[in-house]
Amino acid sequence: MIQTIEWKAIPRTIGKKSEVKEFRKKGYLPTEVYGKGHENIHVYIPKKLLLSRPHGNFLINLVIEGEQEPKICVLKDIQYNYLGDEPIHVDLYEVSMGVELDVEVPIDLIGRPVGLEKGGLLEHHLHTIMVRTVPRNIPEKIEVDISNLDVGDVLHVRDIPVPEGVKILTPADEVVVVISEPEVEEVAEEETAA
Repeated sequence: MIQTIEWKAIPRTIGKKSEVKEFRKKGYLPTEVYGKGHENIHVYIPKKLLLSRPHGNFLINLVIEGEQEPKICVLKDIQYNYLGDEPIHVDLYEVSMGVELDVEVPIDLIGRPVGLEKGGLLEHHLHTIMVRTVPRNIPEKIEVDISNLDVGDVLHVRDIPVPEGVKILTPADEVVVVISEPEVEEVAEEETAA
């Protein structure tokens, strides 16, 4: 079951750059809340909440100051400064618990492939997959055991086990992991042939 965390937010006035600067100095980030059936909601969230968020997917119980009902959201996007090291804006998407949505899920490789013991090289091509499911079934991450992969083996998206109620949208033939032949042997063979 996906983890739910609570974030407290403060309403934000649109069009006031001085207010945004002021709140950024106090450690808040301007945040947009999107959702079907309502206009965007503009709030500030404490930056420390974003920095201490769980790894992988999670649901956010967004409590907005002055509103009685919390909003259930997923983290949609984080915008960073030009150096890419400081978050400056956050996008959240409000979900309905019974309505499916498309979400990106991280792939977590576990185990050490047997092919590495034989000198093979691990090539990790795909780090996330896109899935469709209702919010309560969103996987935090998908663990894939790669310990049985030998030299020359390829793991495709179609080989990834998914929980019940989750549909993979990423094309089935996309490559996740390859255990390739050792480069040293190829170079040696080329020199011998020459």
